[in-house]
Amino acid sequence: MNTFCDIPEEQLRHERQKARELRRSQWWRNRIAAGLCYYCGGRFEPSELTLDHLVPLVRGGRSSRGNCVPACKECNTRKRDLLPTEWQDYLDTLARS
Repeated sequence: MNTFCDIPEEQLRHERQKARELRRSQWWRNRIAAGLCYYCGGRFEPSELTLDHLVPLVRGGRSSRGNCVPACKECNTRKRDLLPTEWQDYLDTLARS
């Protein structure tokens, strides 16, 4: 089992496989074609964008079109396993600094 939310490893493997399939799809190519990071709105080459799960897999998220967004590597790294509300709280903290 995964230590974060006790998600079975088999479920995580299944969702990661679905994410790999999504990255090979025309839907994903269309999403990254604009070159926009979902989080910071920055412009990037499509090859520089990563697939991020809004609700992370280890927090019970799924590899579905509604839960996957293009993110620059910096935003994806900073977001880690945060839920959308936790990510927003983090951004609000940065804005106050």
